[in-house]
Amino acid sequence: MLQKLRTVIYHVADLAAAKEWYIKTTGVQPYFDEPFYVGFDINGCELGLDPSMENVQPGNHSESFWAVESARAAVDKFLLHGATLVQDVTNVGGSIQVAVVADPFGNHIGFIEGA
Repeated sequence: MLQKLRTVIYHVADLAAAKEWYIKTTGVQPYFDEPFYVGFDINGCELGLDPSMENVQPGNHSESFWAVESARAAVDKFLLHGATLVQDVTNVGGSIQVAVVADPFGNHIGFIEGA
């Protein structure tokens, strides 16, 4: 039934600041840039920034995990750009490592290596 993760949307109160942070952190320019939504193409997956905070409760986070070559390198890069550590790199079986950071806007971003 489910085929693949296609879109991840992070809600951000300050769209301009979030757009600049994600450009700096990912090195990718948005392909869609409007006052109501900014979209990035991250290797075929949409990372969307939505400034609507309607129905968004503080502390009510979802976690989507992005495949990475190195969970440690991803964590270190995101921390360098102002993210905060939620879960440090953890082995969850075999060669699979996961980690979670929070962007400066409160969204949790997961990394998964070796899956």
